[in-house]
Amino acid sequence: MLLPIDHGRAAQELALADRPLGRMIDRIGPFKLEIQSTRSPFESLVRAIVYQQLTGKAAATILDRVKALYESRAFPKPKQILDTPPEVLRGAGLSRAKTAALLDLAGKTLSGTVPSLTKIKRMTDDEIVLCLTSIRGVGVWTAEMLLIFGLGRPDVLPIHDYGLRKGFARTFKKKELPTPKEVASRGERWRPYRTVASWYLWRASELPHDNRRPPSGA
Repeated sequence: MLLPIDHGRAAQELALADRPLGRMIDRIGPFKLEIQSTRSPFESLVRAIVYQQLTGKAAATILDRVKALYESRAFPKPKQILDTPPEVLRGAGLSRAKTAALLDLAGKTLSGTVPSLTKIKRMTDDEIVLCLTSIRGVGVWTAEMLLIFGLGRPDVLPIHDYGLRKGFARTFKKKELPTPKEVASRGERWRPYRTVASWYLWRASELPHDNRRPPSGA
């Protein structure tokens, strides 16, 4: 499922609000962020925790090992995680900190601290961040990933995200990574489509470097 907004209008308004970003939008092309709108907050957060500070390939391998601990190999339920000895989870490749975070997440899901998918859809972005960051191992970045990729919220700007800051430097021709404060300040121009801007900055970070030298005498 794609982000439920008018993608063309969002890109056009961003380009009008910020010319360098507009040039990057033209270079990258149509906006194509897909969201997983049917995943429960529990599943989205488990994935986010596992993927923290790992490459996508390494994280996917560990997540597959965790799922393989259970007979059905389907995504585990909170009670299954809670009933699994910590050493077994660590044997699947999870760090001690991530194991503790998953157990805390499972317990708080069962207790109702983590809202259901139906309930979380009715909450504001700020309410969701405040709620989720009470969980061990879930910081603002992790909550923002759920807002974007799990709920499709259109105006989220993860100012601490390394890839986004790298894309910002490429887009605005900065020699150094911008500070989160710089990203937040520039991002005021991008409301109410900061999620769309974020996607383009992520794509910008993946573009090959243009190492061509200007012709002699240029």
